[in-house]
Amino acid sequence: MVVRSFGALNPHFMSSFLDRTVTTHDGLKLHLRDYPGPATPPFAVLCIPGLTRNARDFEDLAPHLAKRHRVLCVELRGRAGSEYAKDFTTYQPAVYVRDMIALLDQLELKSVGLVGTSLGGIISTILGAVASTRVLGIVLNDIGPEVDTSGISRIAAYVARGYSGPSWDAAAEALRQLDGKIFPNFTHADWIRMAKRRFVENPDGTIRHDYDLNIAKAFGGASQAQGNASALKPFFAQLTNLPVLGIRGAISDVLSPATFADMKRMLPNMEQCVVANRGHTPYLDEPEALTAIDGFLARLPARLGMATVVGRALRQSAFLVRYKLGMVR
Repeated sequence: MVVRSFGALNPHFMSSFLDRTVTTHDGLKLHLRDYPGPATPPFAVLCIPGLTRNARDFEDLAPHLAKRHRVLCVELRGRAGSEYAKDFTTYQPAVYVRDMIALLDQLELKSVGLVGTSLGGIISTILGAVASTRVLGIVLNDIGPEVDTSGISRIAAYVARGYSGPSWDAAAEALRQLDGKIFPNFTHADWIRMAKRRFVENPDGTIRHDYDLNIAKAFGGASQAQGNASALKPFFAQLTNLPVLGIRGAISDVLSPATFADMKRMLPNMEQCVVANRGHTPYLDEPEALTAIDGFLARLPARLGMATVVGRALRQSAFLVRYKLGMVR
């Protein structure tokens, strides 16, 4: 394992992470960053990134949360330091969920808080429905059971194309051309920082994407993505008894204000936060996002009581039976 320090982020707090790997049911090695946090953290927080993203997306959030918690930032199969799948059809939420359960088992974590960005939020939602006894609470970052066509079409267009360029400056400009409208106040320095999260440098100094292009084959087009999101509705409805914080970028082209409002109607106890001047997705380093997440995590129990565990176990078992029988819509 490699230990890396980030003390410069806060002179009063030294945060470092360990590079770890876990093994999936089909033998793939998944990479994660493990920020140990304080000596006796109340619980661990598992951060799950978006479609083509990786653990670097949480490089600001994780050290912040590690002041109080152990923080795990996983890279899904086919991304960054995790192994690529031989079968591209395994790039789907059901398999990712199975991978996350394997991670919890191998790290001997009975329960965690979840922070899921975009696809990571879909995975978190399904985990909350089918493994609710292991989920203390969920932060959903700019994702819901409905997605806008415009945003999904934009994502579908670049996933299959990937990126290759001569320098970090060129990569930053490519990102600005792609995402400038949804991050309107970003400076060139911000785009460089985002490029270094999304891309990787080759030995010859050129820059390329940091994920398996075969992910695009499983992702499909906008209509398929919309169908997958709609299929999330029964899982989302199962979160009624779980603490949930929904975060939306104020100018998101994926999660609309109407869908965000519908989510609140479906889950009346859900907390909500809107991040100004951010599209899909907020990076969760914004002050309003940090304040909302800090408060939400502080209100979660360190562990689930026996009555809660039994109640959730019965509810998830009934849901899984109905789902397998095709009775869930």
